[in-house]
Amino acid sequence: MEIFQRMEQHGYEQLVFCHDPASGLKAIICIHDTTLGPALGGTRMWNYECEADAINDVVRLARGMSYKNAAAGLNIGGGKAVIIGNSKTDKSEALFRAFGRFVQSLNGRYITAEDVGTAVEDMEYIRLETSHVAGRGIADPSPVTAYGTWKGIKACAAEAWGSDSLRGKIIAVQGLGHVGYTLCKHLHEEGANLIVTDICEENVRRVVSEFGAEAVGANEIYGVHCDIFAPCALGAIINDETLPLLKCRVIAGAANNQLKETRHGDILQTRGILYAPDFIINAGGVINVADELQEGGYNRERALKKVSGIYHTIEKVIAIAKRENIPTYKAADLLAEERIALIGKVKKTMLP
Repeated sequence: MEIFQRMEQHGYEQLVFCHDPASGLKAIICIHDTTLGPALGGTRMWNYECEADAINDVVRLARGMSYKNAAAGLNIGGGKAVIIGNSKTDKSEALFRAFGRFVQSLNGRYITAEDVGTAVEDMEYIRLETSHVAGRGIADPSPVTAYGTWKGIKACAAEAWGSDSLRGKIIAVQGLGHVGYTLCKHLHEEGANLIVTDICEENVRRVVSEFGAEAVGANEIYGVHCDIFAPCALGAIINDETLPLLKCRVIAGAANNQLKETRHGDILQTRGILYAPDFIINAGGVINVADELQEGGYNRERALKKVSGIYHTIEKVIAIAKRENIPTYKAADLLAEERIALIGKVKKTMLP
């Protein structure tokens, strides 16, 4: 598909190619939608095989941020940036400062932050050239993402069993990094029984030791008998190979892009498995970062209160799915699209 055709079909506003020969910068900034406010989305640094892969990634991620931010009730739009390069060998002060100048040239239409391959120190270099950077002074957002995921799981439990209590529920958690570990802590404290896996044995031993979890192999996690499956690692884990193995009532976890193809969400619905759309349940991180943009700066108590609202957002998604008789992944998109469309109409109202 031609790039302008793709932009028109999915409502993209701007695609900016950034090149600085002195620093070696090759970057792309994509602004998907600014109806709700300036576009917020992190900068990813990745060694793409070709430029087409970088373009496909940035436009996909930018649109995803519009939907995530809109569904979370944030007054910000969606955008993303990618820097083409090896994050372990190609970073430099000059490169990030050059990128910061391109961000500044957009006059606040795009606000950047950390993402895969970038870190706090990189953002500080960018900040030397522009104020349009979020995430300053905020601690690791992983615990906040885990908190929101826990709230979303409880909302799913309320729908599936008539109570949001997780006491006695068997929950299989895939991925025990910063988010997965903290999620396990919340689940354990509520009395859930954990079955866990991770490619890092040290992570597994820690959760088994601290929370009395049962450990299984990386491929075994899909077939365990459980009430809730919580993917918190890789994307595309709901696919043709894993679907027949699943023995759960609910899928609700923090991993991004859990459905390999949208049709897999349709299959979950036909099987009676309640799926919590990933960009809804894992929105705690962006909600936390966006709070910094409020007048007066970041307030953790306010941010956590907003993140706890993921519970009610999941309820809204389920209600839309029932109303329209559609899978929850489609209902989540509809929730975001309806809010963007409504606010867009409000902004067109002429005032004296």
